Amino acid sequence: MYIGDYKVKCVHRLDVQGAVTQWAVNDAPHGLSVNAAHNVLVTCPSVRKIKEFRSHGDLLRELTLPDDVIMPWHAIQTRSGQFIVCHGGLGPVRRVCMISANGRHIVHSHGGQRGSDTDQYNAPFHLAVDDNEFVLVADCVNRRVTLLSPTLQYVGQVVSLDQLRWDPPVSLYLDTQRRHLYVAGNEWNEKQWKCTSGGVVVFSV
Repeated sequence: MYIGDYKVKCVHRLDVQGAVTQWAVNDAPHGLSVNAAHNVLVTCPSVRKIKEFRSHGDLLRELTLPDDVIMPWHAIQTRSGQFIVCHGGLGPVRRVCMISANGRHIVHSHGGQRGSDTDQYNAPFHLAVDDNEFVLVADCVNRRVTLLSPTLQYVGQVVSLDQLRWDPPVSLYLDTQRRHLYVAGNEWNEKQWKCTSGGVVVFSV
């Protein structure tokens, strides 16, 4: 298990025997994922980078994303080596992009100007990709999970606000064997300006 620590700027690693180690990222991490080589991809929003580490924390490479990919929150690497990245938070653009394997070019994208229509996002925060490379997107502020094709064409909405016990949805995990989608959410308290509770809802997909 890998846990990104935004404040300490590190990743904590918990192995199956219960041993805990950590390594420095040197930038604030947000989304984590593991690629086909079992390396850890750490997305760092403030510097627009994806950092790839070996499972024990050796840094393999850093990819700086294109200039118009602002505030990337989460990245997943496909079998072909390209990256699916969700971004947006500063400025008007909110998108999901497919980035080339070298991190330099946008191959496909979905979204654009901030909004709530089917071709828009408000805060695309977290991703999951199935074995056929269909993409699930947790749109935090719009409180929904959207399904995109492998070329990032809109397919439909798979989770809506009325299906969520906690909102907004902030994290996804797809169990491809059981076809279960785990959606983690928090209950936001406006008066206290903090999350007061949260949990996970499981969907069959």
